[in-house]
Amino acid sequence: MITMPGATDGGVSQSRSQRAYDYVRSGILRGDFETGVAISDVELANALSMSKTPIRQALRLLEQEGLLERGARRQLVVRGFSPEYRQEVLDVREALERIAIRGACRVMPIDEIDYLRVGLLRQRRAAEAGDEGAFIDLDEEFHLMIARGAGLQLVYKLLSQLRGFVRIMRLGTVRDRGHLLRVLEEHEAIVDALERRDEEAALAALSHHLHTADYALEASRKAASGPAA
Repeated sequence: MITMPGATDGGVSQSRSQRAYDYVRSGILRGDFETGVAISDVELANALSMSKTPIRQALRLLEQEGLLERGARRQLVVRGFSPEYRQEVLDVREALERIAIRGACRVMPIDEIDYLRVGLLRQRRAAEAGDEGAFIDLDEEFHLMIARGAGLQLVYKLLSQLRGFVRIMRLGTVRDRGHLLRVLEEHEAIVDALERRDEEAALAALSHHLHTADYALEASRKAASGPAA
């Protein structure tokens, strides 16, 4: 049974399908709907006090986005991530991030690089306060700001979609204060290279970031879960 506390508190300016989309998507990203769980349009309609038509529109969007998939009985379920699919997500993300870094080194205005540094200050406060949720939100925004600053609208859109997958893949991992501060240092190295317009150094800093503190979370998750059945 799906329980949705506060589900009727959506803003009046939102369409019904948008309300349903936002609520289910945020629930998936928080882990409220576990992998493999079937999503019932009837239960959602009852919980959100709306008809099934906007619910089904929202679920179709989430299926197109890739957060839902068809189960064995053709019902919509929260997507699972095989090791191969996880690796594909990481590889695609890295390719997009490298495109964004190259573009940012060439055209990102200095004032937008300054905004990146403001974001880093906010990340430091979140890390020092042990506020992992705020830190992760700022982490995701950091990478999107680089793509936006490079003027790469398609890359920005694709990275926005991928961040949902990456967040789901990270569910269950533990980030201690030391890890958050290491991520912050890696972000600072990227921004330093962007400010110098040093494309080679920026790409090296990105690679170091993705394959140490960031992708290390995926390695630790695999180790904790043990060999695949």
